[in-house]
Amino acid sequence: MNWSIIIESTLEAMVTKNAVVFALAAIGLNIHYGYTGLLNFGQAGFMAAGAYGTGIAITQWGWTIGPAAVFGIVLSVLLAFFLGLPTLRLRADYLAIVTIAAAEIIRRIVKSTQYSEVTGGSGGLNGIGRGFYDNNPIDSGLDLGIVSFSERELWFMVVGWGVVVLCMVLTYLLVRSPWGRVLKAIREDEDAVRSLGKNVTWYKMQSLILGGAFGALGGIMLTLEQQSVQPDQFFTPTTFFAFTALILGGAGRVFGPVVGSMLFWGIIQFTDVSLRQAIANDYIPTWLMDGVQAGQVRFIIAGGLLAALMIFRQQGLFGNKREVALDDH
Repeated sequence: MNWSIIIESTLEAMVTKNAVVFALAAIGLNIHYGYTGLLNFGQAGFMAAGAYGTGIAITQWGWTIGPAAVFGIVLSVLLAFFLGLPTLRLRADYLAIVTIAAAEIIRRIVKSTQYSEVTGGSGGLNGIGRGFYDNNPIDSGLDLGIVSFSERELWFMVVGWGVVVLCMVLTYLLVRSPWGRVLKAIREDEDAVRSLGKNVTWYKMQSLILGGAFGALGGIMLTLEQQSVQPDQFFTPTTFFAFTALILGGAGRVFGPVVGSMLFWGIIQFTDVSLRQAIANDYIPTWLMDGVQAGQVRFIIAGGLLAALMIFRQQGLFGNKREVALDDH
């Protein structure tokens, strides 16, 4: 087995596209679930709002990336408002049901042939991120020996991780403000917060909007990196990948979603490449597993590791069990 390929691909997966995108999505879920106790099972819908809002503004209206990204975030804010308005006064499971349904409705709408002139249908939209890479000031790649990156990858990493750091700093400042303390109080006992005269529904709405905007940023970064957007990128498992990253790193921790995203995609890539190397070198016979099956087995192994984590450390790697008990939500 070629361990240099395995290590290189694993390290690359921990810092490139998926790690950035799902770190942003998981930061948003951390605002929802980790700090407010909101069960949002439709983060993929907010990611799609950001991605398609940006893509449509660029390809259909000729906008530049900056205004187009703002438009995508505005769409996610409107989505959060209209989803939260009828559900946030009810029990948490109603929000979970509505958000997972809304995310699937959005995916079906943008995939529909009826709106293909605007959304591109099942083929999606292409040529979105050209302006993003045209502004790339990096003119050479980076070779660190065991891992190397092209100038395009470096530019995406600089911008993507810069956005992640800004979101982390904003989260850090907000959750330590009086506003953030109200959110955590709502997570623990919203009736007690309501008895103190706080408008619990409005605070929940603000949390839903902010976390959805972070998710939209994840969708925007995915779109810019790929220079395209397709509806099936935002199917239901996308939300649960983000939730996995959040739980792995630790909910209710500013850096937990980021570390969790890096570890999750590192584990996925390490498992995938290791299995394929083992098959190629006859350590695993083809009658037992082939390359196609290895792509599914990697998620089975990752799921088993996550299940073990939930048994032995329910708060995740960096979470505080006294602050966030997963069984209580």
